[in-house]
Amino acid sequence: MNQNHAARLNGSVRVVGAGLLGASIGLGLRARGVDVILADASRAGLNLAVDYGAGRLPHEGDDPSLIVVAVPPDATASVVATELAAFPRATVTDVASVKAALLTELEQLGSELGPVDLSRYVGSHPLAGRERGGAIAARADLFIGRPWVVCPRPEVPRERVVAIEHLILDLDATPVTLPADEHDAAVALVSHAPQVVSSLMAKRLDGAPSSSLALAGQGLRDVTRIASSDPELWVQILSANAPAVVDILRAYRDDLDDVLSALADVEASGARRAIAQDLAAGNAGVAGLPGKHGQDRRYAGIVVMVDDRPGELGRLFTELGEIGINIEDLRLEHSPGAQIGLAEIAVLPEVKTRAIEDLSARGWRTAG
Repeated sequence: MNQNHAARLNGSVRVVGAGLLGASIGLGLRARGVDVILADASRAGLNLAVDYGAGRLPHEGDDPSLIVVAVPPDATASVVATELAAFPRATVTDVASVKAALLTELEQLGSELGPVDLSRYVGSHPLAGRERGGAIAARADLFIGRPWVVCPRPEVPRERVVAIEHLILDLDATPVTLPADEHDAAVALVSHAPQVVSSLMAKRLDGAPSSSLALAGQGLRDVTRIASSDPELWVQILSANAPAVVDILRAYRDDLDDVLSALADVEASGARRAIAQDLAAGNAGVAGLPGKHGQDRRYAGIVVMVDDRPGELGRLFTELGEIGINIEDLRLEHSPGAQIGLAEIAVLPEVKTRAIEDLSARGWRTAG
């Protein structure tokens, strides 16, 4: 978080919901010198976030210019409507991960409870988070470099949208503008369906022999990392975006059925080819993921063996800097009981050979 630049936001910011996202927003804005007002239905959760420095308790007469609703998905619409009514001058946004259904619910609330001024509401969604929740896991740098989607509607005044963009930029995130339905389809693909796949894979591990689990490497950990997420929260998210998630999981099921059929009789004509084609399609999908700074490019990998001693990883980073090699990405693996770790370093393809030669000259061992 760059604390040297003044905040773009003017006035106080009220954050409703002092969990991971709400408290992280508060910490990030406080680092910019913004007056942050925290509110939460849980008095204990609110006091904890205040103790961590994410903001202050509400005062009578508070008049925030911006309100960020960061409550569980099933409560978001009612809280947004309440905040719009309570603070008639404020711009209101939320951080819920599904936007179209939320907007529909807000429109229905307006017809049931009287008019809700949706001209001051701009839905948004930061693509950031952690497996752990609550203010205790909050970080001021949680949003740095992360995409933060804004879903403006044509009837919303531009200055309301600008307020959300300023919030995003003050947290060093990257604003991305999408219609609500496009956003929901995108997160179904890159977030919601992967959560289900990861959780179901991790389910296979429950009750597995410890001798099997002891063989687990980084690949299994990568696939199941997000499986430790909060089930109650994810039931709400998946329910709100069910149609888009169902479409992706049905296609995934069809592909899985094809692989199962081929594996059931690998000697059948074309079985191995079918398996290879599905695996190759996965290669093509991964190749399309953006790399560092959002660039759609591939990097070369170098696997360096690092002795399990204090300071060795730091020495590796220092010596890479000394030989002029920039680390584009990094993954660490340390098998239980092993006396070495593996640092898989991504570098530009044109410097890979020089990096290996220079590291070897300094006594580092590379795998492969």
